[in-house]
Amino acid sequence: MHAEELGNKVPQEPLIFLKPSHAAVALDKAIIHLPQNAGQIHYEGELVLRIARDYVPGMSVEELVDVMALGLDFTLRDVQEDLKKKGLPWTAAKGFKNAAPLTPYIAFPEEEELDATDFTVRKNGAEVQRGNVKDMIFPLQKIVDFIAARYGLGKNDLIFTGTPAGVGPVVSGDSFELFWGDRLLGTCIIG
Repeated sequence: MHAEELGNKVPQEPLIFLKPSHAAVALDKAIIHLPQNAGQIHYEGELVLRIARDYVPGMSVEELVDVMALGLDFTLRDVQEDLKKKGLPWTAAKGFKNAAPLTPYIAFPEEEELDATDFTVRKNGAEVQRGNVKDMIFPLQKIVDFIAARYGLGKNDLIFTGTPAGVGPVVSGDSFELFWGDRLLGTCIIG
């Protein structure tokens, strides 16, 4: 589990951070340029939900989500650690330009398929992360309800749902492939 991997306590409620729209870029054979001279950068592969309509209390995930993607949540790890020590928000560590590459969308599957299908991240051809919604700390419904109650949730909002163990550093020239089951959804190279 990613929280334990970083030596963090497992949270009692979802930990939410926001990314500006310019952080999102297409992960479709893209060359992604990340900040230089900002310390260590880590990747985190995640399942990403797109909200299809404005949230009304009591709505299920299936009613709200029309499509999903896989994404990489890039983090300036040294910047994040400094912000955490100071008790400051993580926006500077997670909201920079190109910090949230996304694969093309696919239809949001029925619950049975969702539970039966792993998503994987391959870095330079080797599998580095494998995740499944049934192994997440919080179920998708809890994440959606939590965000909606505290921040609001509307049409076209994106939710990066969290990452499995296996995060690690990124350097120029690294390549990434994101898979839903055996289906390759997107690739990129770090420029």
